[in-house]
Amino acid sequence: MKSVISIIVLVAVALAAFYLITTKKNSKSMTSTESFKQQYKETPGIVIDVRTQGEYDNGHLKITDQHHDILNGDFAQQLDSLDKNETYYLYCRSGNRSGKATQMMKDKGFEKVYNIGGYQDLVNSGLESE
Repeated sequence: MKSVISIIVLVAVALAAFYLITTKKNSKSMTSTESFKQQYKETPGIVIDVRTQGEYDNGHLKITDQHHDILNGDFAQQLDSLDKNETYYLYCRSGNRSGKATQMMKDKGFEKVYNIGGYQDLVNSGLESE
């Protein structure tokens, strides 16, 4: 009985590791705010804040082009109105929601989508907010 449980646990761990590796590989993300600023200079794109309306109202990056709250339930439908050939830079509070939004966009066929991380880190790096 112990060997069956051990095999089940081993398979579960292997599947979890595979999922994490493939998700990470398919989700483009910036490694630092400095790399984002450099890439944005070279390849301007559309900056999207995916935080809640309240978070957005309390302050957002001055370069923000659009606001789409990933938690409001309409995010997937809002993606249908976006051009899949554009370059998109997404941010949220910590980088978690923008990472999920980045993956959702990739799953819908967007290729140039980047998770640029958290709002406060971006502001601390010198990007202006309003």
